[in-house]
Parts: sequence; C-alpha cells; structure tokens
Amino acid sequence: MTALERQCTLLVHADEEQAFQAAEILDLLQAKEVDKKMDGLKRVIRLQLNGQPVQNALMTVIRFILPHEDTHLRKLGLYFLETVDKVDASGKQLPEMLLVINMIRNELLHSNEYTRGCALRFCCKVNIAEMLEPLVEPIRENLQHRHSFVRRNAVLAIQSVFSSFEYLIPDAPELIEQLLDNDDDLACKRNAFAMLIQCDPERAVSYIQDNVQEVPTWQDTMQLAALDLIRKVCRTNPMEKGKYIKVIFSLLGSSSAAMVYEAANTLISLSSAPTAIRAAGQSYCQLLTAQSDNNVKLILLDRLIELKKSHKPVMQELLMEMMRVLSSPNMDLRVKLLNLAMELITSRNVEEVVSMFNKELLRTQSSSSSDDASNLLDYRRQLIRCVHESSMRFPDVAGSAVNVLGDFLGDMYGAAAADVVTFAREAAETFEKLRPDILKKLLFALPSLHNSNVVRGALWILGEYSSEPGSMKDAFQAIMEGVGRMPLAPASSASVDTESVETAQAALPKTTKKPQILADGTYATQAAFDESPPVPINQVKGPGLRTLLLAGDYFVGAAVCTSLTKLVLRLAATPGLPQELLNKVKAEAMLVCASLLRFGRSEMAPLKIDEGTGERLVACIHTLSGNLDPDIWLVSNRSAFQQMIQSKRDKEKKAAEEKAKDEQVQPGELIDFAILRARRLGTSSAEGAVDEMELARGMVSSKASGGFDLNRIVQLTGMSDPVYAEAQLVVHQYDIILDVVVTNKTSDTLQNLTLELATMGDLRLCERPQSYMFGPNERKNICANIKVSSTETGIIFGNIVYDISGSGAQTSCIILNDIHIDVMDYIKPGDVEDVAFRSMWAEFEWENKVAINTVMTDLSEYLDFIVQCTNMNCITLRGIEKESGFLAANLYATSVFNEDALVNVSAEKTKEGQLQGFIRIRSKTQGIALSLGDKITLKQAQKKGTKA
Repeated sequence: MTALERQCTLLVHADEEQAFQAAEILDLLQAKEVDKKMDGLKRVIRLQLNGQPVQNALMTVIRFILPHEDTHLRKLGLYFLETVDKVDASGKQLPEMLLVINMIRNELLHSNEYTRGCALRFCCKVNIAEMLEPLVEPIRENLQHRHSFVRRNAVLAIQSVFSSFEYLIPDAPELIEQLLDNDDDLACKRNAFAMLIQCDPERAVSYIQDNVQEVPTWQDTMQLAALDLIRKVCRTNPMEKGKYIKVIFSLLGSSSAAMVYEAANTLISLSSAPTAIRAAGQSYCQLLTAQSDNNVKLILLDRLIELKKSHKPVMQELLMEMMRVLSSPNMDLRVKLLNLAMELITSRNVEEVVSMFNKELLRTQSSSSSDDASNLLDYRRQLIRCVHESSMRFPDVAGSAVNVLGDFLGDMYGAAAADVVTFAREAAETFEKLRPDILKKLLFALPSLHNSNVVRGALWILGEYSSEPGSMKDAFQAIMEGVGRMPLAPASSASVDTESVETAQAALPKTTKKPQILADGTYATQAAFDESPPVPINQVKGPGLRTLLLAGDYFVGAAVCTSLTKLVLRLAATPGLPQELLNKVKAEAMLVCASLLRFGRSEMAPLKIDEGTGERLVACIHTLSGNLDPDIWLVSNRSAFQQMIQSKRDKEKKAAEEKAKDEQVQPGELIDFAILRARRLGTSSAEGAVDEMELARGMVSSKASGGFDLNRIVQLTGMSDPVYAEAQLVVHQYDIILDVVVTNKTSDTLQNLTLELATMGDLRLCERPQSYMFGPNERKNICANIKVSSTETGIIFGNIVYDISGSGAQTSCIILNDIHIDVMDYIKPGDVEDVAFRSMWAEFEWENKVAINTVMTDLSEYLDFIVQCTNMNCITLRGIEKESGFLAANLYATSVFNEDALVNVSAEKTKEGQLQGFIRIRSKTQGIALSLGDKITLKQAQKKGTKA
C-alpha cells in the first residue's frame, strides 16, 4: 500500500521518471548546494507517495535537511515527514521520531514567524498522540505570539489536536474563546470562531448571541462562519429562528457578493414566508445586475428558477427586476431569462413585460457592437417568440405587439421576418379586430419583400382574411402591382433589372438530382431543393414578387395564384358587385395563372415548373371558370389552419396538465414536514430527509433521477455461489451509483474480499476497489461511483475475489453477471420546430437504419409503441394514419449531455395488412444512433415473441 493510500495530507502529481539508485538520491540529500538538496528531497517525496520508499532516507533528512538554515528547504523536509511512516509494524513510534519531535519543538520556538507557522502546519497533520504530547506547550505559547500569522496557525493546530486527542488540551475551547475576545486580527478571529463551531458549538452559540448586534459589522469570512452556525442551530432547534432572522436580513445588505448570496440561501432555508422569499429574490436580482461574470449570473438564474417552483407568486412580483439581465450580450442568459419570464407572466405584469420585449426588439434594430450577427438574429427570434406567446395568452397586448412586430417584416431581418408572419397569421385567425391592422402592415411591406417564405405567408394572409370589399380591392391591386405587366416573360419585363433577376436566382434554392430529405424526413429521389442560398436575400433589387417569379420561384407563384383566386371568389360572393367588374378581375387573375404556367414551361424560364405547382395553377383556372367547387379554396384552407392551431393549443394544455400532475402528491406518498423533523425522538440535526441548503441551491435530484426501483435491481451471482451479490442501479445525469449487497453464505470467515469492476463504453470508475472482511453469513453494502461522459449504452462487468480464513488455499474468484446501462436513462423527450429538425437531419452524419419487423397491423399503435420504447416525442401532427394507409413521423429527444436524437418512422400498410418500412435514426455521435437502433430492434423482437 502506498503512502498516498494510507494518508491524504499531501497529494503530488508524479510523472514517470528515470529510475535513480537510492545511493544517488542520498548523495543529493547530502550535497552542499541547496538546489541539489531540494531536487533530491522532491524525488524522495514522490517515490514515498508512490509506494517506493528510499532506505535510510528518514535519517538522512533528519541529519542534513531539517537543521539547514534555508527555510524553504526545511519546509520541504516537513512535507517529507508527512509522508513517511512514523510507527513500525507493531504500531510503536519509531526511535527517529524523538529527534523529529525535538526539532519541531525548536521550530515552534524559532524567532522567525514563517518557520513557526510551517511547524504549526505540520502539527495539524500529525495524528500520533506520543508525538503531539511534547509539542502541546509550545503550541499553546504561540497563541500569544505578536505576529498574527503565527496565532492564526496556532489556532488551527490546537483545533487539530483537540479534535483528535481532547485529553492533550482539555481547556482548548476556553483558550480559543479568550483569543476570540481579545484578538484584533480578523483572520485569527475567524479561525477561532470556526474552531468553536466545530469543537464546542454551545460556546460558539453563546458568543454569537452575546454579539448578535455586531454580526453585520464583522468581516465577510467571519460572517460566513456565523451563517453556517445559524443554519446548524436552527436545524437543531427550529424555535430559535426568530432570534437570527433579523441578523440574516441585515447581512443581505453586505458589500460582499458572496455574503449576500449565502445570506439569501440561508434565509430561504430558514423561512418560507413571502417577506423572506421576496428579500432573498431581490438580493439575487441585485447580484444579477452587479456581477459581470456570466457563470455567476447563470447560477443566480438557476436559484431564481428553483424559487419559482415553490414561490411562484413572489417571483412574479420580481419579474421586472430580473428583466434587467436582457442587457447582457450573453445568449444563454437571455434565453434562460426569457423562458423564466414566460412562466411568470400574468395578467398583472403582462403589459410591462411585453413593453420590455418591444423595447428590446426596437433596440435590436440598431445592432450593438457587443452583439454579433448570429446572436442578434437568435435574440430577435426569441423575443418575437415571447411576444407571440404572450399575445396568444393575453389578448389585451396583441394590438401593441402587431404594431411593433409589423416593423420587422423587411428582408434585413432574415428568419425573424418569417416568425413575424407566423405570428401575424395566428393573430389574424384568433383576433378578428386586429385583422385590418395586420392587413395594412402587410400591404405596406409587400412591395419590398424578397424573402420567399415571408412573401408566401403574407400572400396567404391577404387572400384568406381580406373579407371586406375595400380590403379585397387593396389586396388584389397590391398583388397585381407586385406581379407587374403580363405576359410574364423576361423579354417583356423591361421594368425589371436583369441584374436583379440574376441575383434573385442566386438567392433561390438550387435544384439538385441527388437524394434529399423531404419535409417529413423521408428520402426523395427526384429533383429537390437545396436550401442554402449563397447570396443574402436582402441584396436583391427590384419589385419583390415579379423578381421572385422571373427567377423561377414557383412556390411563390402558386401562392400568388391561390390568393388571387380566393379574392376573386370572395368578390363574386359580394352582393351588388357589377358583373363587368367581376369579369375583369377574373380575367386578370386567370391571365396571371396562365402566364405563369406558360412561362414555367417555356425555354426562357431559368427552372422548369414542377408538376405539383402546375396542377395547382390549372386548378385555380378551373375554379375561376366555374368548373370546381369554390369551397376547396374558401373553406378547406381555413379549416385546416384552425385544426392546426387547436392541435397546438391542446398539446400545450396537455403538457401543462402533466406538469401540474407531477407536482401533486399521490395517495399513499410520504409527506415530510421540516418543522416536525427535528422533534422526532432520536433524530439528530444531521439526519433527516435532505439538507435544506441543498434544496435552496438546487442540488437535490428529481424523482426521475433515481430512487428505489425493483426494475433496477440486477442479480450478479447465482444462489448456489458461496457469495451472493445483487446491485441496485441509480442513474443521475452524469453519475451512476452502484449499490451492491454482498452476502457471505458460508460458515467461514472471508478475508480480503474485493469487488473488482471494469467498464466498456464511455464509463469510468471513480474509486479503487477496497478489501473487506466478511464473517459467517454477514452482509455488507459496497458502493461504487461511475462517471458517464456520453449518451451510449455501456457495460459494467467484473468479479468478486476473496480468501477463506485459515484454509491456506488459493484465492477464489466468482465471475459476475454483466450490468447493461440503458441509453433510455439519459434521454428525455424534447420539442423542436420542423425547420430545425430538417436542418439537424441534414447536418448529422451518423445514421442507423432499422427495418420494421412487427406483428402489429395498426400504424397508430405501432407509432405509439416506438415513442414509448425510445422515450421520444412525436413532433408530427397525427390523425390520418388509418385513412391514408401510410405513416411518416418525426421523433425528437435530447440527452442530459445536450445531444440531439432524431428518428424518422416511414411505414406503410400492405394489402395483406402487414406493416413494412424503415426507421432511420440520426445523431451527431455514433453511440446514440447505435444504441437507439439496438433498443428498437430488441423491443420489436420482444413484442413479436409476446404476440406469438
């Protein structure tokens, strides 16, 4: 056993060095040069810590190192004495230690205060009473030394001696209390007070009660020690809280940030009154604005989020103070605060919060020098999302939101403009009174728009919600002006600059013939669009609609024709409209449809029109001619959009109900009252459920992180083995705790029983195995900690090795059953937008393809089965699987390591009623893709076997 394993007073990193002979090292210790002595002594210390002691090194150090005049060399010698064995095999003190004790005694009485401090530090590391007994008197004398450095270390030495061997200094608390009353040095007083807290808590409590009014004037280090004592006292005797609450309130005004943070934590742990929670929350908010370190701000936001779980009404009052963090350029801070704000927003503060969102949006129009372009775009989109959600929940602020967001429809805002159109579409459907304002904003911005997604959304809103004759006329004229003169051909469009068309073509998606991914995540072998525009869309010049049409954007062309068709059909239903005017607008709309269709099929078009768009344009012409039912355009589109909105709201409502259900106390569940916990008979202050400070700091794991579960118990050995072992697996984020119950089933005493474990995958053991002695039929619990570094299925394997006492036989070994770490322990369902899903699907390189092999015949049932066994969330709208006979669904989940897992299920029902298809899994890392594929394959096989 190495010295490092026997004692932990010194830890030195040792690289693999060239082997030296003991004689060479001893020669270095005896050299006259100080540098050589230090080099040799360092080598001796490293060898000693690694279990390779140098013979005769102790006596050589005593002779040539400890008497030396160099103080640093003598200090290094004291380090060596910490690592060396001070007793023999029988436990008796070595004779050489008498010389060491004499030298240490001289060091304690040395005229140099640095030398005295080093000797006192060495006394703190000694745990042998025979060595400490002659040194007690010099240690006591150092309490009266003129220099504070010596007195400070003397307090620590007395604390160490009193904690290990109380009989050597029985009056230590009285000595320290006198020093505490008379000493002026703040560090000495802090050490003395900490010693009283540990060794004589009653005396420390008496001291703090006598000086309770002076606590706010103490130094911050001593105030922190006082807070630690107050927590212990209040846990032991909750009735004493009232004496210290005022003190803690006064400490909230300290100039030290650490003091304010700890005082707020202590206040939360001692009281749940709204006044106390409000004061602690205000302190956190003040630290948020005062601290410049983003890591500190993230920690403070986590504390506020923890407070929100149990004190939501109080946190709602402090929301506007938290909003000051939005001035920070850090994106993580902004996103976390915006998510917190959306949970705390109410009808009372919604106007102020949305007003703050609007101000931040306007501030983003003038880009700050501290914000780069990508962060600015992400921040703007997050603000638009918050304004969108707030307006849907609180209609009173929707009007102001429309006025502000309407200014962000321009091409310069990129993807944020598409988010604004999404908001405008839902707002127009939900709030009928706001439709005129929304239409007015869109009509004003339409001529300058060149972003294809934004243009299509604006055209859909204009065609769907222009219901009044005046609004229909304005919308029709605006679209026709954007399209320009007919026929639609480059030769006749002299008003459009050729450079604008070429730039628009460069900005449009390029057509490729390689396999691509469709919107539902499945593969396509025909021509598809590559959405990676090399030219920024805001650099395109000229009228937006006509430029996009001439560049070959037929999706926009279909939106133009659809909107014109809807407007004409609504005009036709308007009573009192002249037939001549109706025929004119019909002719103009049909001319646009025919011209676009002809242009797309001509040789002049940069891209050939696809069949789907061509059929849609023909359908528009037939509808305008009266050959198709107009309800296809006027009713079906609106109905589908309303169903989508309702599905979204039902999903949010269901998520809120599930969250509220998790917070409810189930029948038969234990309710623990903290105020009654300390009064239980035989329960000490250190016992109980969970430390309240850990609750305040968010250090307690959730229900899903572990706990006793019969499904997590794994049998490691057989019932007929001499040693029976079973393990309980507790997974909590990055840690796996393996609690192994080992039972000696024999009547013999087992010596040196060791549980030897090894791992496969990204698992790492944190501790070395220890040896145990088991009596006959004895049972013990052995815990092993394992660190996890990635989301991947791992394996824990090993054996149990032991010797039978008195038999003299060889070591026995029992091979353990393997423990498989389930990847599902690290994966949780997530939610993501379709655009982000497709982007990640195209980006991730690792793919695992699993064939569907099941006896199930219902597509919806099979999808539910896949969602359940993968613990993922289906982000695709459902409900038409049975009618269509095929299924294309996307699943999404995240891991505790912030890794994304994507799954696409593509299945169809054959004529025989069986399901066939494939499941594709994609991720950034190979481990998730392979582990999820193996999980699905295993579950399918188990399901098939059960059905059979």
